[in-house]
Amino acid sequence: MLHGVDISAHQSSYEADGLDFVFIKATEGRSYASPHRADQAAKARKAGCVVGFYHFLWPGNIAAQAKYFVEKCGAKEGDVLAADWETTSAGTHASGAQKDQFLREVKKLAPSHRVLLYTNVSFWKGHDTSSYAADGLWIADYVSPGKPRIKGKWLFHQHTDRPLDKNVARFENRDALKKWAAVGKEPGREPGKE
Repeated sequence: MLHGVDISAHQSSYEADGLDFVFIKATEGRSYASPHRADQAAKARKAGCVVGFYHFLWPGNIAAQAKYFVEKCGAKEGDVLAADWETTSAGTHASGAQKDQFLREVKKLAPSHRVLLYTNVSFWKGHDTSSYAADGLWIADYVSPGKPRIKGKWLFHQHTDRPLDKNVARFENRDALKKWAAVGKEPGREPGKE
């Protein structure tokens, strides 16, 4: 399994050496963009990591949120994009249908990028009705790395938040992850088509 972290503006300084991937909070709703996302991504790229950006999803204005995320995140070729679907600071959450709409909209707006769903076990088991996770599920469950308590197929597992959010990925090696992430570069493949 590969190892990585996910970070937000709270971790403006972090260590990327020795990691395989780094996922960075880029945006939230329709008005917040992390001021550190570009510097955090540059550090991850310098260390040879696969880079991902995620958007913290709020209920409502789903198409506008997807557009804001894709325009503001700063993704480059081979970067992964993700929706963070959980309870907001206001105690609300996007519905399962809104989650699906956001993922599909991001795939439409950014067809040369892999798109993931990040959520916790409670949301996956209690709020999801479609099992739609775009190109893969990134599940949060604070148990042994690589052993989340779900039956669904997952690609990334966030297994702790101490001292920061640590993750594992189900790929044989970093090259395999890079090849998977480079969706638009596969020979004979039309971007956005599975």
